[in-house]
Amino acid sequence: MFGLIASAVRYDLDMDALATRSQPHRWIWIASVWFGFGLVDAMQTILVMRAEGMHHAWIKLFVTTLVSWLPWALATGFIMRLGRRFPPVRLRPLATWPAHLAACANIGLIFAAWAAWLDLAFNPYGYSLIRRPFAPLLFDRFYNGILSYLVLYTAILALGYVLDSRARIAYQQTETARLNEQLSKAQLDALRHQIEPHFLFNSLNAVAGLVREGRNDDAVSTIAGLSDFLRRVLEDSTRQQVPLSEEMEFAQKYLDIQKVRFVERLQLSVDVPKELLLAQVPPLILQPIVENAIKHGIAKRAQGGAIRIAAIRSNGRLTLSVYNDGPSLPASGRDGIGISNMRTRLQSLYGDAFELSMQNREPDGVEVSVSVPFVAVPCRFIDEGVIRVCGGKSDQDTHGHCRRRTARAQ
Repeated sequence: MFGLIASAVRYDLDMDALATRSQPHRWIWIASVWFGFGLVDAMQTILVMRAEGMHHAWIKLFVTTLVSWLPWALATGFIMRLGRRFPPVRLRPLATWPAHLAACANIGLIFAAWAAWLDLAFNPYGYSLIRRPFAPLLFDRFYNGILSYLVLYTAILALGYVLDSRARIAYQQTETARLNEQLSKAQLDALRHQIEPHFLFNSLNAVAGLVREGRNDDAVSTIAGLSDFLRRVLEDSTRQQVPLSEEMEFAQKYLDIQKVRFVERLQLSVDVPKELLLAQVPPLILQPIVENAIKHGIAKRAQGGAIRIAAIRSNGRLTLSVYNDGPSLPASGRDGIGISNMRTRLQSLYGDAFELSMQNREPDGVEVSVSVPFVAVPCRFIDEGVIRVCGGKSDQDTHGHCRRRTARAQ
């Protein structure tokens, strides 16, 4: 018996604390169930004996019958742990069923000894005759209850197995979801790390071009702007979504670097309504599109060209578009590294709930558009030194701006 207890305890300490996490109040339920079971048994015993005209010490009989189930209540946790150590649905190891039979016999013996001692100590039946010795009374209790012990042990074992199975399935589902989230994040981080060197390579090429042209001041300004841009990218490397306002700042920083190179050859127009600046978008979603527009549209023309960045909201979706008036796309054009990685990132974040298109515009030019579900960042304002979240439409004006923040700014 002691060997079985030691084995079960060692297994319980080594396992992944699955049952403990899934049922933090299991002992409360065990105590409640056994108290209810003992209460029903005690009431049934009293009612049956009174109906048959018997006369006993009813209060003592009620109490002793109720507390006689204490050994089974205390053994329930051990039975469940032993069931995890030796699952009843497996034939191997060979010690499985002998272990359960030995545990059932020992618990039944302890229960019989406890019940026999209660009878001798409190005499709930009010016998006036000479009391029987403890050993014969123990044997009678144990022999007459063998079948009930087997039924009770099997019921506890089956219940514990069902509860552990449910907890194990729930834990596995949680772990699967967590691992999928980590995998998705790792994939996004890997794609992001591919984008950043790609951008860095192109920017350094631009700096090299400025140095060759003898525009050293412009090269220094470009390097300073590039340093600031990369620092901001690294600061937000853990976020998978950012407000559109921040993404526009990133794109503007990149365009400032390119303007040093192209000067008057690069014209920019932005049409992004203020009420859309709180929309959530993936970081570095605009920069590769703008980079492609400059590389394949503006840089190939001696006179340069224009880039237009726009955003609209329609039917619960946010659509970002970047247009350049450069050469049209070839019929057999392929996505570059930036566009290809962006498509993969969008697939990881939104599944099939996104659209990415590249198409020619008449008479000249190319437009790249990205459409994703519209999700706004909660509007925040400062109230007496405490940052609070805007309460929704009641706190916003017709343009979606927070009234409280606007009022305090005034």
